[in-house]
Amino acid sequence: MAERLHKLMARAGVGSRRACEELIKEGRVQVNGKAITELGTKVDPIKDTVSLDGRVLKLTPEAKEYLLLHKPKGYVTTVNDPWGRPTIMDLLGPIEPRLYPAGRLDFDSEGLVLLTNDGDLVHRLTHPSFGVEKVYLVEVVGRPTLDALQGLARGVVLDDGPTAPAKVRMVQELPGSTCLEFTLREGRKRQIRRMCDKVGHSVLKLCRIQLGPVQLGSLPPGKWRKLKAREVQALKRAVDLN
Repeated sequence: MAERLHKLMARAGVGSRRACEELIKEGRVQVNGKAITELGTKVDPIKDTVSLDGRVLKLTPEAKEYLLLHKPKGYVTTVNDPWGRPTIMDLLGPIEPRLYPAGRLDFDSEGLVLLTNDGDLVHRLTHPSFGVEKVYLVEVVGRPTLDALQGLARGVVLDDGPTAPAKVRMVQELPGSTCLEFTLREGRKRQIRRMCDKVGHSVLKLCRIQLGPVQLGSLPPGKWRKLKAREVQALKRAVDLN
């Protein structure tokens, strides 16, 4: 039975639906040897041959894997990097099936990254309409006032528009800096850093400690573990996949 190409690719573990759409728009996907750029294209996974950059894709879904990685600073949250920087895949070593990150952390940030070949779950965890909460510990320069904290929680206006309301609380005062906890439901590029800059307290350190119901816990930087079955089910419940 024919299905939309990007959904079929996502379910087969190529990446999130949005990532698969981008691959199609870039002309990197071929169906029966012909480059496809139209997002509404439908294919039959039994009869048609789908390739990515000339490599034939296995459209029958592989066994689903779910890993939790503690990304250190100095790594990019991508499968490949055109500038040759270290990627989170370097921390995993040889692993099958091929996994993809659900969302990103910037080069200078650390913390929880989920990797999986479950394209439907990646789509729901990263799409803003599902509003999955992400929790961060953030060390900032100085001591923000109550007004600054309330302003961050209400939302600030950035160059790409106002941020949604967030939860922001002070966790610890340190010499010359303060540790804050941010809980967000959106995930713009370098959002927390830009929010803190807006109120005059630049970020010294940022670590994501929770994604939906899944917590980083005591996992050391650079290490990873498989999610427990109950954690996978909790994630799916959080995005109405059960």
